[in-house]
Amino acid sequence: MFIDQLGKTILFFDGGMGTLLQEQGLKPGELPEEWNLTHREAVIQIHRSYVEAGSDILLTNTFGANALKFHSKEHTLEEVISAAVANAREGARLGSQGKRDVYIAFDIGPTGKLLKPLGDLEFERACEVFREAAMLGERAGADLIHIETMSDTYEVKAAVLAARESTSLPVMVTLIFDSHGKLLTGGDIPSVTALLEGLRVDAIGLNCGLGPKEMLPLLKELRQYTSLPIVIKPNAGLPVQRNGETCYDVTPEEFAGWMEQIVDNGACVIGGCCGTTPEHIRAMAERCRGRKILRPEKKNHTIVSSYGKAVIFREAPLIIGERINPTGKKKLKKALKDGQMDYILDEAAEQEDCGAHILDINVGLPGIDEPSMMMQVIQEVQGITNLPLQIDTVDEKAMEAAMRIYNGKPMVNSVNGKQASMDMVFPLIKKYGGVVVALTLDEKGIPQTAEGRADIAGWIIKEAEKYGIERKDIIIDVLTMAVSADPEGARITLDALRLVRERYHVHTVLGVSNISFGLPNRPLLNANFFTMAMQAGLSAGIINPASEMMMQAYRSFCALMHYDEDFTAYIDGYGERRLELTDQERISDLAVKGDSESKKICAATQPGEWQVQKKDVLLLLQHAIQKGLKEEAGRQTKECLRTKAPMDIISEGLVPALDTVGKGFENGTVFLPQLLMSAEAAKQAFAILKEILPQGEADNGQKPRIILATVKGDIHDIGKNIVKVLLENYGFAVIDLGKDVPPETIVETAVQEDVKLAGLSALMTTTVPSMEKTIRLLNEKKPDCKVMVGGAVLNQEYADSIHADFYGKDAMQSVYYAKELFGI
Repeated sequence: MFIDQLGKTILFFDGGMGTLLQEQGLKPGELPEEWNLTHREAVIQIHRSYVEAGSDILLTNTFGANALKFHSKEHTLEEVISAAVANAREGARLGSQGKRDVYIAFDIGPTGKLLKPLGDLEFERACEVFREAAMLGERAGADLIHIETMSDTYEVKAAVLAARESTSLPVMVTLIFDSHGKLLTGGDIPSVTALLEGLRVDAIGLNCGLGPKEMLPLLKELRQYTSLPIVIKPNAGLPVQRNGETCYDVTPEEFAGWMEQIVDNGACVIGGCCGTTPEHIRAMAERCRGRKILRPEKKNHTIVSSYGKAVIFREAPLIIGERINPTGKKKLKKALKDGQMDYILDEAAEQEDCGAHILDINVGLPGIDEPSMMMQVIQEVQGITNLPLQIDTVDEKAMEAAMRIYNGKPMVNSVNGKQASMDMVFPLIKKYGGVVVALTLDEKGIPQTAEGRADIAGWIIKEAEKYGIERKDIIIDVLTMAVSADPEGARITLDALRLVRERYHVHTVLGVSNISFGLPNRPLLNANFFTMAMQAGLSAGIINPASEMMMQAYRSFCALMHYDEDFTAYIDGYGERRLELTDQERISDLAVKGDSESKKICAATQPGEWQVQKKDVLLLLQHAIQKGLKEEAGRQTKECLRTKAPMDIISEGLVPALDTVGKGFENGTVFLPQLLMSAEAAKQAFAILKEILPQGEADNGQKPRIILATVKGDIHDIGKNIVKVLLENYGFAVIDLGKDVPPETIVETAVQEDVKLAGLSALMTTTVPSMEKTIRLLNEKKPDCKVMVGGAVLNQEYADSIHADFYGKDAMQSVYYAKELFGI
């Protein structure tokens, strides 16, 4: 069986399919999946040629076979998938002559859409789409499922859950990273690894986007974090144009040499993606077959993650922000009851600015629908911050709902030593993944000794093992008791911390502020106890990061223990340079460095004391936009209108804020979700200004117009839609022609509307010829219309070869080019 060989011996995938179908006559705009029925022999022959070249695993020709992408008047999705699996099976039979096993991997590609809140695709709808395809693939006889070319952690989570919930097949996942190790939506290798290992996939890796040379350093990083078998499927280098045809610059011999290094560095399943042919696979198999592999090794990293950030528990303690919890907070209670999301988002933004690494989310309140509210708050908060979240609830429905829709691997607070609690929580951790907080209490209550609490911790760890939950995914809370009620409470807790760390080698967490309940000057006791707990081995404190005394204790401890290298955080918080920053510099820090001490733009009066500057509402508007706070942006816009003209607010408030976020995006400190949420906040502000602006100034007819389109044959419009949002926020009027747009339609629109700039997007190698044809026609019919291009299969050299005027490596580059072209 496939699963018995995975990770124990080297296995060879096949190579590219689309380029070979083009050689066989696949036309631009024609659905490759339909060839499973209309050109069956051609597809079988391609499969056969890969097996003869040495492939052990064949991918079915189903990359776009899902209900959102596959629209055929002639054939049903079930017919296409059944034929695809049958064709692969027949190609395997003919190629192997029955002499060796060849496995059929059902290929699942992306939907081509962004999921909410960034796009318009509901998470559960994505699950439905992937579920239907996976079930049909298994029913047709596939041996495993291969989810590939994913650029969004949320979409890949939907695909994995769908495959796991609806089939019994092994699941492998490969994603498309850029050369810096980032996904389109900001995910990095540690965060993606944490998510997928939590979802219990069988192997993970990389495919597409890069050649083998460029993938090698990413493989080395992946090997540091994952305990799973690694799959690597590079392109045959970078695309180039030769004699009017798309070619790739890595020969089969060169490819094989690089793949040998890739095996030596930890990959055990290797193959090719765009541009690779049976010749590439043959050279690779001959070079690597029989080569000793590095077997997967267990890693003990405790990692929680969001869509774009991994927080790794190490020696240095972490801060979990406690402010989004209605206990004792009247304003938050009211916000939850009234559905005032901006108040909650403001609390999240403040805690991030104050230094929190993880945010606790607790919405438990009588009279509200906790599962529904928890889901809403989780999604809204993830829209404005990339910090991982802690799902804090004892409600089973709320816990599962939140874990299901959470984008990443969350902390889950909590389980305890009661059998009923473990029976409820552990199956959810096993299914969705998470780092669970374990409270040291059981049916008898909370032990009054450190030994008793440590014993319960051991019992919880042992029970978790029955579900396959490793101790790296368990964080022990030995419980903080108020010393006003139990004078020995602090000592017992500190002793229990030490004992748990020594006995079980696990990480720990505490709700620190409980210690001072019922006593005066609580911050003083809290801060001192926090320091004592960190010294006793506390891994993470659930605290209020806006409390200056708590942060002083934290920064001082980290500085003294040499966790704060070069005293960077300490000096940044209390050094002279920080005091000299202007308001505008400090607001830039918020977006570009993520390194501020306050949610507002603050000026220091003395070390550690920050006062909100309310005199300049433009700065508050900029802050709201940079943080993606839509309602707050609307309120601050109305405040600005009391003293400033609408156009001044745009030029001095909206545009500088968007520029700051854009620079952060370019620098890799702001990621796509934050970029888009900032754009939405700016749109909210502009909608208010538009009502006041004179018609001529607000009218789109006065704005430079730009055509955007995904070229003929390509139905992936994520990149195009991102560029559209940003261009509109910078004052451009976008004519969006949609996806799968014929060259003639683009040219006709450019001529009729006298447009001076067109933006073209393509994700698939099979559709790049349509892009070239569109550019050629535009040059003939509308020579004064410049063309900018973008997409995962493009690079500068290729854009030059098809005579594009500009290549944008990301959405912001397109905005900058448009501004330069129109002199804005």
